[in-house]
Amino acid sequence: MRAFISYSHRDAGALERLHVHLTNLQREGRLQTWYDREIFAGDVLDDEISRELEAADLFLLIVSPDFIASNYCVEREMQRALERHEAGETRVVPIIVEPCDWAAMPQLRRLKAIPRDGVPISEWTNANTAYLDVVQEIRRIVDTSGSSEPEPTDDELAQPAVDEPLPRKKPKGTSRYRVQKDFDEIDRSDYRDQAFATIKTYFQQAIREIDSVDGLRGRFVDRGESSFGSTVVNRGRQDGTAHITVHCRNAGFALGDIYFSFDENAGSNSANGGFNVSSDEYEQFLVGAMGWFAMQNERLTPEQAAEHLWNEFIEQAGITHA
Repeated sequence: MRAFISYSHRDAGALERLHVHLTNLQREGRLQTWYDREIFAGDVLDDEISRELEAADLFLLIVSPDFIASNYCVEREMQRALERHEAGETRVVPIIVEPCDWAAMPQLRRLKAIPRDGVPISEWTNANTAYLDVVQEIRRIVDTSGSSEPEPTDDELAQPAVDEPLPRKKPKGTSRYRVQKDFDEIDRSDYRDQAFATIKTYFQQAIREIDSVDGLRGRFVDRGESSFGSTVVNRGRQDGTAHITVHCRNAGFALGDIYFSFDENAGSNSANGGFNVSSDEYEQFLVGAMGWFAMQNERLTPEQAAEHLWNEFIEQAGITHA
C-alpha cells in the first residue's frame, strides 16, 4: 500500500516520529510512504505532488493548527484526497497531533480520526503510546485491504495477444485473489494466542491512558502468558470501581477460547463472557461466546474484540468514551 503524507513543514517533528513508528510496516514491505521531501532537486513540485496524489492508496493527514492554516495542505492536498475518498479510490485518515479546531471542519469531522477518539498526540502522557495506537489502526487498514501483495508490473499489465482476454488490473489497495484454506488446530491455537496478546496489549495501553486522567486511576496486572487483570477507579462515583480478569485457554475450552470475569483475581473456572476462534473458508476471526453482546454472528478482529471488552469493562465504573 502506498501512503501520501500531507503535513505542514512546521510539524516536521511529528512527521519524523510517525516514520519511526511505521518502520515495521515498511520493513515488512506492506507500506510505502511518500511526502514532499522525497521530491528530487530540479523536479517540478506541483507535477510530482499531483502524480503522488493520484497514485496513493492511503492519505495520512498530520492535523495541527499549522496544517489547518495551510491553504496548500487543506485546499490542494486534502481536497483532492477527499475527492478520491468519496469515489472509493482511496482512504483518508486524519492523525491529530496538536489541539486544533479540526472537528469544526465538516470534511474531517465525518472521518474517524486517530489516535483513539481524536485525542491529540501531544495530550497523551506518553506520545509513543499515542503513535502506537496510530500505527495499530494503520496496520488494520493494511490488513483489511490485503495490500501485502505487490502491485502488478508494467510488463504484467501489458496488452496480450489479440486472441487472449485482457487482464483486469486490480483496484488500488486491494488484493486480486482470496485463497481458500482449511484451518487446523495449530492455526486455531496460533490465532487464539495472537488475539489474546492483542487484547492484553490493548488493556495495558488503555490503563496507562486512564491513569493519566484526573479523577481516574487504573492498574494492570500481568498474570503470565494466559491471564491478566485490570482495575479502574472512578473517584467521582461511590461505586466507581471495576475489575476484570481475562483468561486464555486451550482451543475448544467450554467457557471460550478467551474469556473474562468482572471480578478481581477471578479463577479459571468461571466467566461472564468470552470469545471463540472461528473461521470461514478464507480467514479466521473471533465471535462472541456464551451470548455476550449477542455477538455469536458478528465477526470481530482481535482489535475490535479488545475495544468491545474494554468499553464493557469501564462502563462498570461509570466511564465511557467522550
